[in-house]
Formats: sequence, structure tokens, C-alpha cells
Amino acid sequence: MLSMKDMKPFALSLLIGVAVLLQCARAEAGPRETLVVAGGCFWCVEADFERVEGVIEVVSGYTGGDVDNPTYKQVTRGGTGHYEAAEITFDADEVSREQLLEMFFRSIDPTDADGQFCDRGESYRTAIFVSDNAEKALAEEVKAEAQAELGQKIVTPVLEARKFWVAEDYHQDYYKSKELVLTRAGPKSKASAYKFYREACGRDDKVRELWGSAAPFTG
Repeated sequence: MLSMKDMKPFALSLLIGVAVLLQCARAEAGPRETLVVAGGCFWCVEADFERVEGVIEVVSGYTGGDVDNPTYKQVTRGGTGHYEAAEITFDADEVSREQLLEMFFRSIDPTDADGQFCDRGESYRTAIFVSDNAEKALAEEVKAEAQAELGQKIVTPVLEARKFWVAEDYHQDYYKSKELVLTRAGPKSKASAYKFYREACGRDDKVRELWGSAAPFTG
């Protein structure tokens, strides 16, 4: 058994070893990039893209409008110009922006200019937000390819990025939260309420109808 005297250098060596491992992990991690998209209900976009290998985090929020610090109630009521949006942070060495854009188009109904599925109104419209000419050119290229594959006009616009406002804590990770909420069927976890909402809204059925086996999240 190690004495207290012997334990000190042992503990120090252990801490140094852990620090070296953490530095190596950080060095091996690829460059972090962000992609902001609006795909209707941000709970659904968050739930879809957090399943993608290489995606580090997805945050629900609002963007595209002129109102500072918007609330969910303001945005869904309309008149702010904001979209429900999701900010996807990803490791560009594991998944590319192009791949994420391809998945995005095939996870929504890009032919609908007035909302998504059962959610109607300006806040539920689709869009891709870009920060420079290179991002814009890529988004337009992926959009054109998706339109050719679908055989229908895609109305999802490619827009200049605006400030992204993080949504209320209540909305983050809604799809997997065990927190109880009151529904018409009584108290349910957010995860259960989300599952019911998604099925009732017909999101996956419509996406499968449009994209068939190319839909990445409906299996």
C-alpha cells in the first residue's frame, strides 16, 4: 500500500497524464463550424441533427428578423420577421457543411412557402442563413441539386445571416427532456409530448412522401 508520502507524486503524475490526454483530444478535434437553418419547428430540427455523427451541438433559437431578444410568443404571433431556427455546431473533419445541407433539404418540405406541415405562419418558414459568398454559393448549389432530384420547385431561400437569438431554456433539448408538461392528455414528459406532436403533425409522413429513401431521419 502506498504511504501518504508516496501518494503525492503519484497523484501529481496522474493529473499530468490526464492533462496530456485532454490536450491530445483537443488537438485531434477538427475545426468547429456553424450552420444556421430554419426548418419549421426547431424542436424537430434539433432532434434530427443531434443524431448526425460529427454534430457537436444544436441550439434552438430565432433569427432573420429585426426585433431584439425576441420571445417565443412574439415570434410565433408573427410580425417580428424572425424564423424559428437552429444553430448547428459541427466538426468539419467529421461531417461537411455540404452534407448537412443535403440532409437539411431532405428533412423538410422545401416546396412549402407558408410554413411546415401542421405549423403555419411566417415563423415556421424554411431558410438557410449564410455568412459569406462561399457559403452562399454552396447553399445555392446544394439547393439546385435537391430541386433537380425532387422534380419540384424549391422555395426555401438562402438568406444573409442575421444575429441568432438563443430561445428560452424551456425549448432546448425538448425532444429528450423528462421534465413534465401539462397536455390535453394530462401530464407528460416533454419527450413524450414531442413524440406525440411530431406524429400528429405528419412531419415524417410528408418527408417520406417527398423524398422516399433519401430522407435521412424518418427511418
